[in-house]
Amino acid sequence: MKEKSILAYFHSPEEAEGAASKLRALRAIDVSVDRFGKYPGDGVDETMNLITGNIPSLGWVTQDADFGSRSASILAAADVDASGMSDGGQDGPTGLDVVLSAVVDESIYEQARRVVQEAGGTM
Repeated sequence: MKEKSILAYFHSPEEAEGAASKLRALRAIDVSVDRFGKYPGDGVDETMNLITGNIPSLGWVTQDADFGSRSASILAAADVDASGMSDGGQDGPTGLDVVLSAVVDESIYEQARRVVQEAGGTM
């Protein structure tokens, strides 16, 4: 049994999860959906007054990132995203920040590709 891999990008987790469930129905060997970005962490979950609150860095406020080191936060503050003048925001210029990876049997590869593309995936 030969295996083939699929790597596709989506605009939303819901689109990717829809494709993932269809791939599982096709008996895909492995399917995974993840969100990625250029900064570490899951984002900031707390609300605070920016005037009186303790703000770790400009990147923490403007890019919703959770930095593990001071150097990373300084680097993020120098990014164009921190100024609000970038053209993409969190999702980047393309908005494709959700990735689906799958391993399928070679016999269903073309059908799996069609499922991903019909769900809005870019391969």
